[in-house]
Order: sequence, then structure tokens, then C-alpha cells
Amino acid sequence: MSVYPATTTCQKDDNPIDLSSRSVNKRLRRLLQDRLIDLIDDDGIDTLRHPSDIKARLHDIVATLSPHIGQQLSAPDMDQITTDIIAEISGYGPITCLFEDKSITDILINGPSDIWADKRGSLQKTDIEFDDEEHLRRFIDRLLGAQGKQLDASRPMVDARLPDGSRIHTVIPPLSPKGPVVSIRRFHRDQITANTLVDSNFLSREMLRFLELLTVSGANIVIAGNSGAGKTSLLNVLSGYIPAHERIVTIEEIEELKLNHHHVVPLVSRDGNSEDRGAFSLRDLVKTALRMRADRIIVGEVRGAEVLDMLQAMNVGHEGSLTTLHANAPKEVLNRIETLALIGDTNLNRDIVRHMMTSAIQVIVQVRRFADGSRRITSICDIDNRFDPPKVNELFTFLPSSGQAGHDGGGRFLSSGNDCSITHQLAEKGCDVTELCALLKDSNHEQQ
Repeated sequence: MSVYPATTTCQKDDNPIDLSSRSVNKRLRRLLQDRLIDLIDDDGIDTLRHPSDIKARLHDIVATLSPHIGQQLSAPDMDQITTDIIAEISGYGPITCLFEDKSITDILINGPSDIWADKRGSLQKTDIEFDDEEHLRRFIDRLLGAQGKQLDASRPMVDARLPDGSRIHTVIPPLSPKGPVVSIRRFHRDQITANTLVDSNFLSREMLRFLELLTVSGANIVIAGNSGAGKTSLLNVLSGYIPAHERIVTIEEIEELKLNHHHVVPLVSRDGNSEDRGAFSLRDLVKTALRMRADRIIVGEVRGAEVLDMLQAMNVGHEGSLTTLHANAPKEVLNRIETLALIGDTNLNRDIVRHMMTSAIQVIVQVRRFADGSRRITSICDIDNRFDPPKVNELFTFLPSSGQAGHDGGGRFLSSGNDCSITHQLAEKGCDVTELCALLKDSNHEQQ
């Protein structure tokens, strides 16, 4: 049985918009849009910078074409067609209203008439449609073209960052036999704060303070979890605890991080051209960061050979580095990092990789997105390399209320009471670990 609601109308905030009442003829809209584009070609885009200019030109075009249209446009239809064309030319076309809804985090387009939205953690099918596949391709090409990207048979999969900061991933045939598929991760300018995370029961205040002290002290932290679990949000918050005098270099495929720090140097990878020239991978950028006098290196997400260079950076003095990783459990983090490193360099010895990994990674924070859309830290662990093989040692855990696993039914954040390896490592560096130890001994908090 599906956990998702039935088909829903497009919504702006909580106000439904009845798209079924739109009676404007699609061919007429396309005709008017083509004529408007002809005017842009003749007079230049500057003549249509404002919606009022577009509306005035559309009225002129309708007056000219009215003898040939064979129908009289009503005032509501004229307003609707103007809104649609403005969205087509300078906005997000039929899905503009989804971009206006701040509660929507993901927009998924599985073809011209199969559009879904993730609204407050619940995936809902909308009744929004593109006219046809050609209309959808024009929409994709316009968004990607504005970012200097091209989607074609030789490059049928493209990632890009939209002007508002949202991330778009597109796939076309032959990789997607059913036609164009678009996935958009919305970017919201509202800064997620530490208090926001605590108030939403993402973690307890004691766990937040524990992570704050680890970040200030320079512990190397990996944040792991499934898609949409809050990995980047947590990383952004933790970056605010990095001392102000330190220099941070961030490395990403698409710029998404919003670090709360005044000395940040962002680096973004680049695909090669049609001849595969001019590419700069994440691995290239990690090597570059090592030459940039970075106090801390933050990789937005490790998913390939760059993990090897990240481990080397952590082992040669870049303490306090942060990164995220897709993994479903703390023990899986080590297995996945080991696999990625060995794939990146098949000549490496597995034992060497394991030694690099366990001496570099000190703390794993596991986050999870539950079936009801709620997000929480489910575990904080340290890596105790005093054992052979090294032990993943749980320090904090989230215990859902009985019968409420996966749902927002409350629960407790608990400390395990286990001996903590990270406090010993930080004490050896000269850090005061008194408060860290106290937090581990006194944390048993009901969710509010």
C-alpha cells in the first residue's frame, strides 16, 4: 500500500490551484509565444524585460491575429495565457508554481504528463502537464542553455545549477527509454540554523553541543545517510562552529553548500567538452586544495576516487575536515569508503587503505529520512582504532517510541555510555575534553 497521497493539484503554499479550469487553447498559446519570440529577435530582449511589456505586446499580437483566430479571448483567458507565456520565457514554465511553494523540496518530471513533488516529506503526484515531449525538451534546453550546458545524444545526462541555486539533473534517450526525465532538488534561501534542527527534533541539544565541540576541536567527521536526510543541512550548521581565523576550501560537483563562515573558498568540478577536454574532477580539486593553504577541506559529497585524496588530506594535517556520503549505517560507511578508494586505485593494498581510513576518519554521524518525511540523527559513532579490526563505537542513538519506527511518534535520544575513543585522541592533542565526557554520561531526553 502506497504511503503517498493520491493525485494533487499544484499548490502555492497551502492554497490549491485548480489547473483543470484552464481552458486556454494550447495551440493558440504556442502561436502567440512564437510571435512574441519573433519580436524579441527583431527588437531585442531588452524590449520585454518586464511582465507589463510582455502583456502589452501580447495584446497587440492578439488584436492583429483576432480575424484569424476564430475565437474571442475572455479577460481571464488572456490573463492566464499571459502568465503562462511569461513563465515560459523567463520562468519555469508549467512548474513555476512548484518553485513558488517553499514547502516543496524536490520536483520530479518523468515525462510531459507525469510530474511529482516532494511536499513536506510526502511525494505527491501533481496534475501539471507539459503540452508534449517537444515542449518538455524546449523547457530543459532553455534551463541548461542558460548555464552553458548542452543535452544531446552524445551527452544524454547533465547536471546543472539553476539561477535560484536549485540543482537539476536531466536524462534523455538512449539512457532514458521513456523520454526526458528531470530531477530538481530545490534550493531554499532560508538558512537552517542549529535551533531549527533542535526544534524539529533532528537531534537533541546535548548532541548538538557534542558535535559543536568536536568541530571546534578539529575532529574529522563524515555525515552519512540516505537522499534528502539532511546531510548538507547538518554540514552547513557545523561549519558555523569552525573558528573564524581558519581558512576553508569547499569542493563540490554543483555548488550547494551555504557555509556560515567568512573565509570560504569554493571549488566546483567541471565536465569536459564534446571532445572530453577541459574536465576537472573532484579528485583534481582535492589535490588543488592541498596547495591552497587550507586549514580545513570540505567535500560536499564523496562518491568516487576523490575519497582517496580526501583520506590523504585528513592524514597529513588537514584536521577538522568534513564530508558527506550516501550510506545507510555507520558500519557501511567504512565499507563504502574502502570500496571507493580501491576502485580509484586498483594497485593499492587493502590493508593500507584500511589503515588510512581508520586513522583519518574519527566520527561518523548517521542521519535518516523516515517514511513520514521526518529527519533525524539516528547515530553518532567514533572509530576506535585501538582494536584490530577497528571498532565502530556508538556514542549516541535515537530510539523511536514503541510501534512508531519511521513515523513522527516521538522517541528518545540516548547516550550509550560506551568508552569514547575520540575524547582520548583529542586529549592527546591538548584539547579540554571535560565537557565532551560529561555530555556522554548525561543524555537521556524525551522528544518534545
